[in-house]
Amino acid sequence: MSDGLQQLAGPCRHAEEIRKSRFLAQAAPVTDAGQALAFVRDVADAAATHNCWAYRIGQEYRFNDDGEPGGTAGRPILQAIEGQGIDRAVVVVTRWFGGTKLGAGGLVRAYGGTAAECLRRAARLPIVPMARLGLRCSFAELALLKARLREWQASIGAEHFDGDGVRLELELPAALLDEATARITDLSRGRSRVVRLDG
Repeated sequence: MSDGLQQLAGPCRHAEEIRKSRFLAQAAPVTDAGQALAFVRDVADAAATHNCWAYRIGQEYRFNDDGEPGGTAGRPILQAIEGQGIDRAVVVVTRWFGGTKLGAGGLVRAYGGTAAECLRRAARLPIVPMARLGLRCSFAELALLKARLREWQASIGAEHFDGDGVRLELELPAALLDEATARITDLSRGRSRVVRLDG
């Protein structure tokens, strides 16, 4: 799922003071839920009043209000991620209560606004849809194939050697799939059969 979505180039943070409460948004690119939850654990401040968070990775998402009234923190953070056109990201907004209650609408604006501003200022990268290929080749063809991987922006995910040769799993941009398949067939003189592993 790319649809023009972007990912964060790296971690970012943004702080605001809203009616005496301090809000700190911290965001990072992630590839799976385990990585997102680890980031939440790493940046949450036990001394803060609340550490609210949300993540989105493709169709998978979660959010948490961490004690704020339901729907006033985690969901607005998730909406900020979606509203900024970002995927594969986690955002934690930490609040240190300053003595003035913000009300439900104020909380939604504070959490969602701090998260959105953090993401708006962040460096981004386009999300490139990737494809995975599997193929077999002889030992003699392996060096030739490896020399061409850069042309297809491909990386080797796995390499298995046996008596007949090598079984490779490659990851490369989906847009280069047809070209890579044709070139691999040419290089191996039709002996390498290429199979798409992810679709």
